[in-house]
Amino acid sequence: MYGAESAKIYYAQHTARGKDYLAEAEVVAEQIHQRFPGASSVLDVACGTGGHLKPFTELIGPTEGIDLSEPMLELARVDMPDIPLHTGDMRSFDLGRTFDSLTCLFASIGYVDSVDELNQSLSCFARHVVPGGVVAVEPWWFPETYVDRWVSSDVVEWEGTTIARVAHTVREGDTSQMQVHYLLASPSDGVRHVREVHRAMLFTRKQYDTAFEQAGLRPEYVPGVLSGRGLFVGVRV
Repeated sequence: MYGAESAKIYYAQHTARGKDYLAEAEVVAEQIHQRFPGASSVLDVACGTGGHLKPFTELIGPTEGIDLSEPMLELARVDMPDIPLHTGDMRSFDLGRTFDSLTCLFASIGYVDSVDELNQSLSCFARHVVPGGVVAVEPWWFPETYVDRWVSSDVVEWEGTTIARVAHTVREGDTSQMQVHYLLASPSDGVRHVREVHRAMLFTRKQYDTAFEQAGLRPEYVPGVLSGRGLFVGVRV
């Protein structure tokens, strides 16, 4: 869903805001090593611009990334030319090998379109870890924890451009619909407006647990970590 311009805005926003990828990776790596002390490789699914890849390399071992957006991967390759990066869909990718652990963070799993696609994704994840390997997935909000009509905003400076972001999220059935508006202002280009719409599924905890179990993963939910949405951690049986 991220084209070239959206990918650049994403990278600028999170970099300028100081998103602490290392701290997030430390939380996830600790959960992985609690369940598989010898884990020494990781595949980061929906890796985006790659903020977690270097920390995972330091904390766990050799790391690879995969994302559906080639523009996001192009930005990641600039910062991490030595880390293998693949273009692929979380529902159906096949790298032909397994890893000790697999992560899918920043609520990226919410972008699938249905429970069936959630199940497909978890099955795909399970196929890419060794027996005893660990799959860690950060969910989007549950229906009972989602706050309807949430408004957020911030302003950052990045390489001579001021970026103002305003977002409004509403619930529609079992999904959240987030409208994001950016104003980008620079001396050379003046002021431009960019609009994005993000649709994310509001899966229940039971639906996540079932998807893990059907994929052959023994799940555990760790509440409160990362952005407050918690973390599902499953061990391949």
